[in-house]
Amino acid sequence: MNARQLEKLGVPSPCVPVAITSIQNVIGQKGHRGKDVKEQIASVVEDPQGFLGDEFWGSLAESILEDRNQVQALAPETIAYPTWGTQIDPAAHMQMRTACQLPIARAAALMPDAHLGYGLPIGGVLAVENAVIPYAVGVDIACRMKLSVLDIEPLEMTKNPMRFETALQRGTRFGIGSVHETPQDHRVMDQDWSITRTTREKKDTARKQLGTSGSGNHFVEFGTLTLAQADAQLGLQAGVYTALLSHSGSRGTGASVCSVYSNIARAQLPKNLSTQFGYLGWLSLESQAGQEYWEAMNLMGDYAAANHDVIHRLVTKLLGGRVIAGVENHHNFAWKEIHQGKEWVVHRKGATPAGAGVLGVIPGSMATPGFVVRGKGNAASLMSASHGAGRCMSRTAAKNQYTWNAVRTNLSARGIRVISAGADEAPGAYKDIHSVMAAQVELVDTIGQFDPKIVKMCEDGSRAED
Repeated sequence: MNARQLEKLGVPSPCVPVAITSIQNVIGQKGHRGKDVKEQIASVVEDPQGFLGDEFWGSLAESILEDRNQVQALAPETIAYPTWGTQIDPAAHMQMRTACQLPIARAAALMPDAHLGYGLPIGGVLAVENAVIPYAVGVDIACRMKLSVLDIEPLEMTKNPMRFETALQRGTRFGIGSVHETPQDHRVMDQDWSITRTTREKKDTARKQLGTSGSGNHFVEFGTLTLAQADAQLGLQAGVYTALLSHSGSRGTGASVCSVYSNIARAQLPKNLSTQFGYLGWLSLESQAGQEYWEAMNLMGDYAAANHDVIHRLVTKLLGGRVIAGVENHHNFAWKEIHQGKEWVVHRKGATPAGAGVLGVIPGSMATPGFVVRGKGNAASLMSASHGAGRCMSRTAAKNQYTWNAVRTNLSARGIRVISAGADEAPGAYKDIHSVMAAQVELVDTIGQFDPKIVKMCEDGSRAED
């Protein structure tokens, strides 16, 4: 039985060597095997106090109790967190306060688009020490934005909209389990996918899904990018441009990585902490599981970027255009960064990196603009900003309040063509993006505005892969 298997059973990583010695002793002297040993270990993890003094498992029981006492002793007072924006539901604040009680938490911030998530709220930023929290990264690891500026006159979208619709229809695929009929190529598939069992077993699925998008709030759309003045960093003059904007992540493989390693992290939580922290179970970066997750997370980051590369390549080629500038960024990820003179792991779950001079994209909704921004490097926000407008209504509530035909008719009257989407993505389900942007002027400068014109999303309305 290796370290990863033991950690999955809930054995804390510092206790793994003791567990291995105990297993060797019980196998050598009692002849126990496989299932029996696993059941005994699970019992020790569940009630170490009951195994103190046991001939074979006493040492492991002592080690687990010592580790749990150290975890509790390390717990600092709950850290405070600054908030940008006022339209944030109390449940999101409750989740943030819980995250700030983690013994590994060092700093946090809440963005103006924040709303309820799993473990950490969407729009939550959390810095921890020497650990990573799978659910503070999110199910859709490395969900990201990509904007490509094209060499096509914006007037073409009005004169010949079917040209753009056809490019989106033929160049994209949407929905849970969606694949390209002909698998696409990208150098990301030449990377080492054997770093974990999950990535190794999911490589074929990842290859088939390369260049596709999920459900919920994932989209690919054409629109106009307006720059009020020239921007040297973008390499563009002031003016109005045709742009392609996409939002998606690491698909089914990323979700599997999150599920596997979050389960390991949650299993390792001491019983007295599991109820309180639940989805905030963490993995030490010194543990085998923590190292595996970190490697897999970064691979999923490369894979998500490749998804966007393929989408933009296919759609742009079908359109007959050329990319002349671009911006892209993750918003479900964890980074090792220096803050307050220390290296911390900064989780941005539904938050955009906004270091000084860093470009990013913050979308609105199908009916409202998105923005190209430049970060100000605000230390209090852990150099972060919102990842969008943020929901103000659940998907179920949106489906109950809106019908898709009515939404689509309204959008058409506003000059926005929607190829496919769901009522759960109705613009009214989102906060006002202008209010969100106004709330974070300390965090980013706006350098361009993207207005959607031709939109494609998943039409089934299933849950977002946030």
